[in-house]
Amino acid sequence: MKRIIAIIITLVIDLGGYLGFSRSQQNRRPVVGVLAMMHHPALDQIYKGFVAGLAAEGYHNGKNIKIEYQNANGDQSNLNQMANKLINDHAKVVMGITTPAAQSLANATKSTPVLMGGIGDPVGSQLVKSMKHPGSNVIGVQSDNPVRQQLALAKRFLPHTKQLGLIYTSSDPSAEHQAKQMEAATKQLNIKLRVATIANSNDLNQVSQSLLSHVDGVMVPCDNTIAGSMKVLVKNADAVNKPVFPGADTMVKDGGVASISLDQYGMGKATGKMAAQILKGKRPRDMAVDDSHHGKPVLNLKQVHKLGLKVPAGFIKDAQQYGQVIK
Repeated sequence: MKRIIAIIITLVIDLGGYLGFSRSQQNRRPVVGVLAMMHHPALDQIYKGFVAGLAAEGYHNGKNIKIEYQNANGDQSNLNQMANKLINDHAKVVMGITTPAAQSLANATKSTPVLMGGIGDPVGSQLVKSMKHPGSNVIGVQSDNPVRQQLALAKRFLPHTKQLGLIYTSSDPSAEHQAKQMEAATKQLNIKLRVATIANSNDLNQVSQSLLSHVDGVMVPCDNTIAGSMKVLVKNADAVNKPVFPGADTMVKDGGVASISLDQYGMGKATGKMAAQILKGKRPRDMAVDDSHHGKPVLNLKQVHKLGLKVPAGFIKDAQQYGQVIK
């Protein structure tokens, strides 16, 4: 009887030790922090790509890493608190989706590596000193939209246009950066551009209606606020039978006509692979910012038919072969 009791005690001790070891192993999984400004399809694609990029390098959430995700749900006042939480939770590397999120993380730490998840103007936003030599703990991917190609595409759809509109959120650094690039490109392409800005999503309905009354079509950069309210812009554009040419593929899906769009998922995946390099020991100061500027053709045939537009020669084939056709 004593021998049986001794065996049971030994088994209990061994089991307790094993469970303790398992918990210890789980606690030692490196934390990868993610801070997002809000939910909308384009930003969600960046996050999904980020997770896929980590997985492609052997890092799987719940197995050998723990991804801690924070979302400010469009309230910028939440970002600093969430950024500090990720740093205080001893994340090994953190990633900010949108410029304000990346800036909040950069302000929260000067030692933990901070990744930019598709930021339009890293230098102008003072996140890095230069693209080749960031000079700090901040690194990542720049989403340099091919705005000249986007404008040229709009002109192909509207060859007789007298004036295009451009609408963006004035408080979005990435959108503002792209808007300035677009204004410069219009001079080279001999396109007249009428610019309108909004302060927040509440302005979009009235401002877009006014803009649409003066132009033949509307250009939209990769703008987080407008991407989250595309239905409002598309509704107003449909009412006057005018096309919208947005910068992101997800915005084309939401009612835009066409785009030479950056691959949001691909940008996220590239950022995830950079995070994996850091987890393997590479230092941010030894890395350069990844300049993602290769666009893919995206076409919304349903919207084209609704507006009675003619697709430029060869564009359907290009979209089918190199990008996406939405039917």
